[in-house]
Amino acid sequence: MQTLAQALNAASFPPVSVSYFDHQLPSFSLPPADLNQLRILHGSCRKAHGGEADILPFIDTLIEQHCTQANTRPHQLFFTGDQIYGDDVADPLLMALTDAGETLLGWQEELPIDASNPVRLKQLYPGQRSQIAEESGGFTAGLQGKEKLAKSHLFGLGEYCAAYLLVWSQVLWTEFPAGQVVYPQRKAAKAWNQEVNALQNLAHTLWRVRRLLANVPTYMIFDDHDISDDWYLNRHWCERVLGRKLGRRTVLNGLLAYALFQGWGNTPEQFEPGQSGAVLLEAAAAWSVSRGTDSTIEATIARYLGLPDTDPATGLPKFCQDGKTLILDRHPVALQWDYVVRGSQHEVVVLDTRTWRGYPVNEAAEAPPMLLSQTAFDRQLRQPLQPTDRRNPEIQTTIKATLVIAPTNLVSLKAIDWVQHWNLRQGKVFHNDVGDAWNINKYAFSKLLRTLFEQRDRVVVLSGDIHYGSAVCLHYWLRQSSDPDSPEAARVLAQLTSSAIKNTEFKTRIVHTKIKSLVPEWSQDWAGWDTPPELLGVRSILGFRRVSPIPQSTHAPMIRRLHQIPGQARFAWNIAVSHPRHLPHWRYHVDWISRQPAQMVYERLKPTAPPQGGLKRILDGFQMLWTNRWLQDGKEVVGLNNIGLVQFEWVEAADRFTVTQDLYWYAPWRSDAVVSSQFRVPLQLEEPPVHIPVVEKPKSP
Repeated sequence: MQTLAQALNAASFPPVSVSYFDHQLPSFSLPPADLNQLRILHGSCRKAHGGEADILPFIDTLIEQHCTQANTRPHQLFFTGDQIYGDDVADPLLMALTDAGETLLGWQEELPIDASNPVRLKQLYPGQRSQIAEESGGFTAGLQGKEKLAKSHLFGLGEYCAAYLLVWSQVLWTEFPAGQVVYPQRKAAKAWNQEVNALQNLAHTLWRVRRLLANVPTYMIFDDHDISDDWYLNRHWCERVLGRKLGRRTVLNGLLAYALFQGWGNTPEQFEPGQSGAVLLEAAAAWSVSRGTDSTIEATIARYLGLPDTDPATGLPKFCQDGKTLILDRHPVALQWDYVVRGSQHEVVVLDTRTWRGYPVNEAAEAPPMLLSQTAFDRQLRQPLQPTDRRNPEIQTTIKATLVIAPTNLVSLKAIDWVQHWNLRQGKVFHNDVGDAWNINKYAFSKLLRTLFEQRDRVVVLSGDIHYGSAVCLHYWLRQSSDPDSPEAARVLAQLTSSAIKNTEFKTRIVHTKIKSLVPEWSQDWAGWDTPPELLGVRSILGFRRVSPIPQSTHAPMIRRLHQIPGQARFAWNIAVSHPRHLPHWRYHVDWISRQPAQMVYERLKPTAPPQGGLKRILDGFQMLWTNRWLQDGKEVVGLNNIGLVQFEWVEAADRFTVTQDLYWYAPWRSDAVVSSQFRVPLQLEEPPVHIPVVEKPKSP
């Protein structure tokens, strides 16, 4: 046993306290009463051996600089998904996780791979799990030529638990053997050493991660990689994985570890005595006593985690109908992973877009789902955003800013949309997570916007997942009635994306630079109808913004809509002029916000390297050209490892409202320096534009 002082000042490398003060205790600052002083951090996607340096330790520096100033240090930190990568683990790390996990549990877990001969975790070696993950577990992380992503997939409960301990603290880290000791083959040894180097770079600054997490209120929500790639992506994945014993056990283990290391801290009230979380903890302890062999206790754990029962006739997971979709048939006692955090003037609604998906009833099993089912829309959005809170009727009267955590983006780069739609047409939905983006299922996306704007006229969405940071402004207008002269209510939404904390990729390095300016994102206009549900892209003949007076007669738009010809598979154009039935019920406009020039925020000088000659000098020349500041200071997105700081500028007297996002990233031209790119999104309610929308003709089926 250790005292609190001993635990807070562990003698690990380097021996450092988790405190910024002489009293050697953690500290934090509650959200201020003034919205203009609120500081919220957010980010996602932190893979231990992911590309480039981990940006998360910089937050420790940020807190350290402002630790004595309550209104300028960060007040809340939100991790918005992929805190660990259960499906993509470096081989040396898996070796450490398996060993540490067994030590944590005190027993070796036997996996249901072969009923006649149970397999222990230590028999599944690093780098050799891809085939087992696919064939015995049904996982899709290694499919379509991506076998390397599942080569060291986590399976055991101890492994998942140890993953959280090792990515947030240096206490359990140890030295890894050299590749030449592990592998006689030169190529395999080289790959091992490369992963060891990436892990050591992470471990070098983990003491800062441990300290920052002790000094800022932190909230989390899962995304797919916290369990496995494509987790609950579509109905086919659910049947494929949950229909296999190893797949179901792995999902259970990953979700139980999430409950212990993330979910418990988000909603501690669910773990109070007599609540579902407390029952889950008791069941987990009893299951550990049985060394993971008591199937009755395992079924209890699954029930409280929200896993569906298995149909004894088919061996597949049970679904139930929710509106026009199917959802996993969870037990009423299951824990709820979504939650709401409120301050004096702001609220943060955190969505669970994984376990409450609605899968289309009359479509293929691979069809893109609704990321929230009908019940989930009501419970996760409509109820929290009611004008008054039942427990505290006064609480909503002071809320000035509403933030929604949506792990997957509402609006993505057009290139990503194009690739996903192409994969969908090819039936290759597991290539690029087709179905994870909100706008792939247009009905669900329309319903999301409509639900958000029922009770709020300004919304800020914090998102991640896609390994770049950006800002998008969406203006929305809702027609009050079918009367063509009825007013349109104005709404506005800012989507602020921060990703990845540590997982830079080649493609994100490209879009980060000014090369992306050759193919810029353009503004989008969309029109929507409620009955029947329909969402169509439009082009504005007169332009989005009114630049000169327009005759009153043009207020009745001419809409070109698509109507299906009976008996034919094609679509034909049909023009309707000034007919209320054809007017859109709502419409919206999307603009991408440019990032401002990078500003130096933290600088640490490095000694100048001696001049090199020959080939090294030539290669250094190319490196200098690529890392040139002008090239790296792109216009739209931050494609290097980044984390975002969100602040508000609110002038009540002038009704002027702006949200800003500062994305922090390492400057390639100064590898030890951190710069900031700011995005400014005005949250002003704009008058609806007067324009003649023309529906873009889709490609023939």
